Amino acid sequence: MAPGSAPAAVAHADTVADRLFFGRSIPGGGMVTDEEWAAFLRDVVTPRFPDGLSVWRAEGQWLDSRGTLEHEQSMVVEVIHAASPQVDAALRDIADEYKRRFRQDAVLRITTPVRMRFYE
Repeated sequence: MAPGSAPAAVAHADTVADRLFFGRSIPGGGMVTDEEWAAFLRDVVTPRFPDGLSVWRAEGQWLDSRGTLEHEQSMVVEVIHAASPQVDAALRDIADEYKRRFRQDAVLRITTPVRMRFYE
């Protein structure tokens, strides 16, 4: 590569980024604690994506059915992977387990195509 030139972006038609948004407020009161989140990440998420993922804290807001602006602490998990039915099933299993374990109504999933570039 010539000095000063940037590496080419690698685009794969089947590569996507999935973000899962996990609200931490428990209906009826309480919060998913840092310890509970760490255990969920360790026991449920990481085994399904051992090659890597990113996690960050977020603050979410939305209008509820009464028109009241609600705020909630959230955790976001992002995984970049080849699209496949197996990964879809793994993401659904993660969301289902979070909803069951912490009595959540929903987990938001956003999927976007990816162009990747490694700077080595």
